[in-house]
Amino acid sequence: MITKEVNPKNLAVWTFGALDARLREWAYEVYDTLDHPALGQSPREAFLIAQTHSGARVHRAIQANQEFEMLTLPTTARGAARVMPGRGVRINYIYYWCEAFRDPAVEGGPVPVRYDPYDASRAYAYVRNYWHQCHSEHYLKFERRTEKELMIAAAELRRRHQQHGRGLVITAHRLANFLSSVEAEELILQQRLRDAEARRSREQANIGVGALAATASSREAPQEPSEGSDWNHCRSIRSYDPSELEIYEEY
Repeated sequence: MITKEVNPKNLAVWTFGALDARLREWAYEVYDTLDHPALGQSPREAFLIAQTHSGARVHRAIQANQEFEMLTLPTTARGAARVMPGRGVRINYIYYWCEAFRDPAVEGGPVPVRYDPYDASRAYAYVRNYWHQCHSEHYLKFERRTEKELMIAAAELRRRHQQHGRGLVITAHRLANFLSSVEAEELILQQRLRDAEARRSREQANIGVGALAATASSREAPQEPSEGSDWNHCRSIRSYDPSELEIYEEY
């Protein structure tokens, strides 16, 4: 049993951003440059020698692109949501809509969905072999609001109505109004600061991965961009059939 004296929540002094920066420094500037007893050299030296002998193997790299994002974004408990005619799919109390939902064959049926935990104003639905970006109701009020903010707001709304002896149905309208209030700003300010640090760390990680991929790609012959690789606002992403992809041998 964890007591108050040893509870990590009460003893935590590191912010997420500061901890992330120190972990990166240890992993890439300390551990990576020290001699490893099993290698007889540092991990960085072993990696560079292996690249010299075997090549960069760009075709084996996992790029931090939109296809990777669709595979890693969270989804609902069932992995899908039902398309309600004229309203769209409901995720975390909020309805999301895209033009693909106008298809009569899609209305009323379940579709695979994904949502962005760092931006409640957008979600994605898989319709007819494409991922479509969907916009939330009350878009401007939910823009860049995180999933944790929504959960905190929903819990507070329930607590207030329980005091009056009646239940409450959480809707996007109630959440949007509450998040715009001064009371909500005070309640979730600490969470917003945490989410902002997590977002910055994620963006820095994406920049680092992009730079590494660009360096490796410069050593290989350039490849033509695949269909659907462009990502403009509200553009659909093609879902590739594995049988269509060229198979490379291990080496």
